[in-house]
Amino acid sequence: MAKPRLQPGPDHPITITPTGSRVTVTAGGRVVADTGNALTLQEASYPPVQYVPLADVDPALISATDHQTYCPYKGDASYWSLPEAENAVWGYRDPYDAVAAIKDHVAFYPDKVELRIEDRTAAS
Repeated sequence: MAKPRLQPGPDHPITITPTGSRVTVTAGGRVVADTGNALTLQEASYPPVQYVPLADVDPALISATDHQTYCPYKGDASYWSLPEAENAVWGYRDPYDAVAAIKDHVAFYPDKVELRIEDRTAAS
């Protein structure tokens, strides 16, 4: 049976914008990711999610798993584990066109990592 494939729209909007701030992700006292190139994905009424370029994630701290889920708006999600948290990281290797910007990016479950977004208004 074919998986349902839905388009974002007025009833289920999805926006993707550059975060515009430095994003750091730590777990177990180690920096897992550090980037100035994160994207903020806002989907419907869900909390915003930070998508970090996979290139800015420490490859020594994540390992791919066989776990997968499906989102009718984004596609098939792949998962990675951290040393202290199984399936704590997810991403869409081949996202649907409406969310193509998150290709080669990953997100982190906020209850499994510490995610910090620098204050955009802080003086540099």
